[in-house]
Amino acid sequence: MTRVFITGGASGLGRALAEAYARDGAKVCIGDVNAMRGSETLAALDAMGATAHYLPCDVTKEADLEAAAAWLQTHWGGVDLVFNNAGVADAGGIDEMPMADWHWMVDINLLGVVRGCKVFAPMMKAQGSGHLVNVASMAGLIHPPMMSAYNATKAAVVALSETLQAELFPHGIKVSVVCPAFFRTNLAESVRTANSDMAAITKKLVNKSKIGADEIAALVKASVAKGDFHVLTHPREKRIWLFKRAVPFQVYAAAMRRQMAKMMKKRPAAPVPSADAHKA
Repeated sequence: MTRVFITGGASGLGRALAEAYARDGAKVCIGDVNAMRGSETLAALDAMGATAHYLPCDVTKEADLEAAAAWLQTHWGGVDLVFNNAGVADAGGIDEMPMADWHWMVDINLLGVVRGCKVFAPMMKAQGSGHLVNVASMAGLIHPPMMSAYNATKAAVVALSETLQAELFPHGIKVSVVCPAFFRTNLAESVRTANSDMAAITKKLVNKSKIGADEIAALVKASVAKGDFHVLTHPREKRIWLFKRAVPFQVYAAAMRRQMAKMMKKRPAAPVPSADAHKA
């Protein structure tokens, strides 16, 4: 019986993955900072007849992930699939985002994945098997404007995953990186931005998407079962990535500038600070 652990497993893609694996008879342990949603998701998994467990887990705390690994080792004898899924979003221009938001994004989106890999790799090495699935984003491959912190953290997750797929292969450990584009989920709830226009655009792109978390989970599950490294769930954005790889960067950069112009067309210009703005 497959043993699965999912961070951010109480909502959105994490919950959809939990339910997808539970339907196939896997043992599913979800980790999440939201205890209420964790209890709700656990109840849903129990109602499906699944063997399931919820653990409070903050991916900014290595001790929480170590506790999860210890629980899995003690109660289920290890783990087969670890989804480093927990993540948050931010949007806005480089001069608009506070450094505190950068630290927040890096600590969750990047270091949260790093901690998950660091904690579970020794267990998988001891087993001689396992699969780390790191959830990044198409923003980690094609880097749209006005999303510098999000793009940077997701690109780093792709780089981390590429590194680990070679590093851990001799130990029988597989690695995949999931790169979805926008889909209907609760990610918009966590968006931080000082730019109200970007917040509205982000929420609109999420809400108008024709594909939801359950469909993404099914695609991810199928790709992981095949051992795919890149898990690309959106054909249009996959084509953009292939275009980026195939053409000179200047061509791709021009396309990004056109996208930026469209985004900014109806956006009011930011006020220019006066010379006295920082005087006491």
